[in-house]
Amino acid sequence: MIKHIVMWTLKDSAEGADRAANARTMKAKLEALAGLIPSLKKIEVGIDVFAAAPACDVILYSEFATRADLDAYQVHPEHLKVVAFVKQVVASRSVVDYEI
Repeated sequence: MIKHIVMWTLKDSAEGADRAANARTMKAKLEALAGLIPSLKKIEVGIDVFAAAPACDVILYSEFATRADLDAYQVHPEHLKVVAFVKQVVASRSVVDYEI
């Protein structure tokens, strides 16, 4: 199993919305991928509620059976639609993928 975790810090404002609104939009768009991409076994999206430092505003936790399934997810048209939005609102990104 592959676990894919991504953490984003958002711009203060982008796409005509503030950081909080864009975080909610990202969460909704990412969660909508459940059921649309067959290789995506599990997805959780969270928004930081404690304003930790250093801060990340949105976190994605997802699971895939294999590396090939993660690769298929990365290029899936529905995922790429979400990526297009994310690129507009994100200031920084960290990612880790690991196998269990």
